[in-house]
Amino acid sequence: MPMDPEVIAGIEADGRFTLGERGPEPTLELLAEMRAMPPRVPYDPVPPPGVEREERELAGVPVRIYRPAPPPARPAAALVWLHGGGLIMGSHDQDQPFLDRLVAATGCVAVSVAYRLAPETPYPGALDDAFAVLRGVRDDAPALGVDPDRIAVGGSSAGAGLAAACALRARDEGPALVHQHLVYPMLDDRQVTVSSRWDLLAIWPREMNAFAWRQYLGPRYGTDDVPAYAAPARAEDLAGLPPAYLHVGGLDGFLHENLDYAARLAAAGVPVELHVFPDVPHAFDVVAPEAAVSRRATALSDAALARVLS
Repeated sequence: MPMDPEVIAGIEADGRFTLGERGPEPTLELLAEMRAMPPRVPYDPVPPPGVEREERELAGVPVRIYRPAPPPARPAAALVWLHGGGLIMGSHDQDQPFLDRLVAATGCVAVSVAYRLAPETPYPGALDDAFAVLRGVRDDAPALGVDPDRIAVGGSSAGAGLAAACALRARDEGPALVHQHLVYPMLDDRQVTVSSRWDLLAIWPREMNAFAWRQYLGPRYGTDDVPAYAAPARAEDLAGLPPAYLHVGGLDGFLHENLDYAARLAAAGVPVELHVFPDVPHAFDVVAPEAAVSRRATALSDAALARVLS
């Protein structure tokens, strides 16, 4: 299928992915090599004007808290943010530029979670970490300068899947959330949709997706004993969830599981904003941030968050 030429150029310049060719078989050795790769954008320890950061633990989980500086006179909305990486790699450092920009633009408090990764910590480790932080933000709201009635959760890729799982668990156990922000979320371990079976997918091929789910789920993988908190696409009841924003590329292996989840949210009465960007693969905005399609996606995502968090 044709791909956006600006995104092709970004993939080729990145050098970590091949187009139209099958990559190496995913193994734990390959995972170790991928984890050791330098980040695309190095972490900048100096926050921009108007933003301050704090490294601490919240509910026993390492987090980085981004706050407006000086702090606002009234409690701010909060966003608990979860990084991507297939539940097996990545770091909360990778979202530093985005969260700096978001806090400066909206005046919210953003809490970026350094959740534990599989296979060292399989399910429910990452979810337990994310949900503990979500509750910690609610419980420590006065000290954090946060309005406990204006808490949102979000993430990209695997982090968006964790955000969807947190939204399900928060609906069932509290706290109430005002928004779930799902950027090409990783939702379904079964790989039964049309797009999940596409061959030679760029960025995140089906072989790597299956490997990641296997590491996260352990002996549950390939069985029916996978709870919705592990793979939100398995949730039978989506009623009562917070309003959702979701975007995905038209060449993403997650395309159809994302479309199905958005449709089911809408059918359950949940307000949904959905965008599909044709001719781009998974994480297109990461490998080609200056592409016109990436700028459109970023603008729409930023605007949706600003409506909730400003």
